[in-house]
Amino acid sequence: MFSEPNSLLSVPTGPLQIAAATSTDVDANSQAILLSLVIPTYKERDNIEKIVYILSLLLDESIPGEYELIVVDDDSPDRTWEVAQSLMSKYPHLRVMRRQQERGLSSAVVRGWQAARGSILGVIDGDLQHPPEVLGQLLKAVQQGADLAVGSRHVEGGGVSSWSVVRRFLSRGAQVLGLVILPGVLGRVTDPMSGYFMVRRQAIAGATLNPVGYKILLEVIGRGKVREIAEVGYVFCERKEGESKVTWKQYVEYIHHLLRLRLTTGLLGKFPISRFFRFGLVGLSGVFVDMAMLYLLSDDSTLALPLTRSKIIAGEIAIFNNFLWNDAWTFADVSMKQQEWRQRLKRFLKFNIICLAGLVLNVLILNIVFNFLIRNRYIANLIAIAVATVWNFSVNLKLSWRVTEVK
Repeated sequence: MFSEPNSLLSVPTGPLQIAAATSTDVDANSQAILLSLVIPTYKERDNIEKIVYILSLLLDESIPGEYELIVVDDDSPDRTWEVAQSLMSKYPHLRVMRRQQERGLSSAVVRGWQAARGSILGVIDGDLQHPPEVLGQLLKAVQQGADLAVGSRHVEGGGVSSWSVVRRFLSRGAQVLGLVILPGVLGRVTDPMSGYFMVRRQAIAGATLNPVGYKILLEVIGRGKVREIAEVGYVFCERKEGESKVTWKQYVEYIHHLLRLRLTTGLLGKFPISRFFRFGLVGLSGVFVDMAMLYLLSDDSTLALPLTRSKIIAGEIAIFNNFLWNDAWTFADVSMKQQEWRQRLKRFLKFNIICLAGLVLNVLILNIVFNFLIRNRYIANLIAIAVATVWNFSVNLKLSWRVTEVK
């Protein structure tokens, strides 16, 4: 259904489902729309005209007449929707929706897709933190066969411009938590927190989406029929106008979303056998290093240090050994592109932190097994290593050896 010039779109109601057929599918006289790009907004009055201008300029060059921009505003008190509506006469491909009864970025995106006419559906933030120039690469990836093309900060060409240490820690912590709760979804992409992507309509048509908070990508992967996924690097830029929407509430909603998806989908995901094999061989070398050091440090015939202290020292030496081999072999495809010593040091620190968390688990299990089950320090140590290896692999698979800085 087409809207009258300068009129607002009606807000869809009912279940959050995307129809398989578009208006251009059922009306032969309708102009075919390739891409429908949704821009969810709330208090973006200072940014909306700029982003509409930039997006229009880029898409007019690549797919003129084959796209539409859909601003979905949650009744902003600064009347963002009104500013967007005033631009419609200048930009005929622009459509605007004002939601007064619902709230939330994820549901805003889905409501926009429900009103969309394109065979490819996309989303981009309205605050200019997602670089519009990456749109062409995302679109090309879908046109070449991908069901989903995700803008990622953690592949080559990606990064963040000036995040604080705290913000980086929170972002990584949220991803680790997601990998533990829902590996079948978060394990398929390097940047599951991304809000910048395109998806083929048919990949999510008919699925009942039930998003919470900001992370609509989790819902698309978890409930859609997404087979092939492509990732395109992008640099997340700092906001220049308006205010950030990130609060503690978003982290609570994120955990809620993860748990709900886990309980309703039961997805486990594919296991990366080849990379795990290499990781496992490296880990095996670390076992010999760990065992040898444990003997030298704790045995009564050598230094006879306390067991826990010996284990910590032996584990740290084994971690260093494993990092060198993983950097040179297991993740060589990434490390070869980041050969500066500063980058190497950063990878080691990240690897070390993850493995130290595994070491805490290792020490705990070692003491439990040795003191309560098997009075043999070496068998107890092997059991502890096996459990910690599962942790180390699953987390390092997605969080180590990733591009997160740009010059």
